[in-house]
Amino acid sequence: MKEILNHNLGIMFRREFPPEALPEFARQTEHAGFDELWVVEDCFYGSGIASAATALACTETLTIGLGIMPAVARNPVFTAMEIATLARIYPGRFLPGIGHGMEKWMRQIGAFPASQLAALEETTLAVRRLLAGERFSYDGDQIHLDQVELVHPPEVVPPVSLGVRGPKSLALSGRAANGTILAEYAAPAYVAWAREQILSGQHEASHPGGHRLTVFVLACAADTTAAARQLLRPQIAAAVASGKIDSQLAPMGILPQVHELLASAGRGGFEAAMPEEWIDQLALAGTPQDWHTALERLFEAGASTVVLVPTSGKGPEELEVFARHLWR
Repeated sequence: MKEILNHNLGIMFRREFPPEALPEFARQTEHAGFDELWVVEDCFYGSGIASAATALACTETLTIGLGIMPAVARNPVFTAMEIATLARIYPGRFLPGIGHGMEKWMRQIGAFPASQLAALEETTLAVRRLLAGERFSYDGDQIHLDQVELVHPPEVVPPVSLGVRGPKSLALSGRAANGTILAEYAAPAYVAWAREQILSGQHEASHPGGHRLTVFVLACAADTTAAARQLLRPQIAAAVASGKIDSQLAPMGILPQVHELLASAGRGGFEAAMPEEWIDQLALAGTPQDWHTALERLFEAGASTVVLVPTSGKGPEELEVFARHLWR
C-alpha cells in the first residue's frame, strides 16, 4: 500500500509506553518500512529530547519526529541547542515540533504565559533564527534575549513544526514555522481547512514555499470494519462529547448534530447514538482496504505525512499489527 500511496507513513511511540521499550520499537519501526517514528513530550511522562536522541541512536535511516515540546517549558536558546545538537549528529533525520503545551499542565508547573500566542510565535521565530546561525538580541512580550548565538548551528537546518489546532494558531504556524502537526481526530475536512488557515498565515507574512503538514490519526486494525468501529467508539465518542476538539469537528459540519445528540441522549447515550461515519472520518478503522481509503482521503486533503497512533490501552506490539495490516 505504501507504494500506491507514494506518501510518508509514520507511527507514534505513545507516551504510555515505557521508555525502555523505545530502542527496540525504533529498530522494529525502521525494519518494518515506516518512514517516520514520532515521540511525544507530555508533562510528567518521558522526555521528548531524550526519547528522540535514543530513537536516532538506535536506527540508521529512520526519521524521528518530536511532537511537541511546550514552548514555555524551556528557554528558546536551550530549545535551539537541543535541536541543533541532534541535527548535527543526525543531519536530515530529526523533525522538531513546538506547541502551546496543555494549559492545565503549564499552570501546574508555573509556566503558563500571559499570552500563549505571543509566547509560541516569539519562541518559534527565535529558535529558527538561532538554528540559522544568526546572532541577535530580542525584547518581545514573552521572550527577552541579549546577543545570543549558537556556537554549533546545524549545517542541515531541520524544519520546525508547530503542533496547533485553532484558526489563530494555525495562521501563526503559517507565519512563523516550516510545518504544522495536527493532533488526533483530524478528519479530511479539518485537514483541508487547516491547510487554508496555514496558507493565510503564509500570505500575511509573505512567507511562500512548502509547509510540511503532519497528521496524527488513531488507528485500529481489525478483520472487519464493524469490529474496529466498535473498539474505537468509546474513545472517539468521549473526545467528541468533551467539547475539547470542537475546532476540529467544525469543518466537518457536525457540531449542530453533536449538540442535538448530547441534548437528547445525554452523555450516557451519546456513545451508542454516534454515527459510524464520524468514526470513519476521525480514525483509521477496519480492514486494509478501509485504511487505504482513509489514508487516501487524508493525503488528498493536504497531509504530507500520516502518523498512525495506537489506541489507548494498546502496547508496543501494535507496531507489528500495523505493519502486517499495511504491507501484508
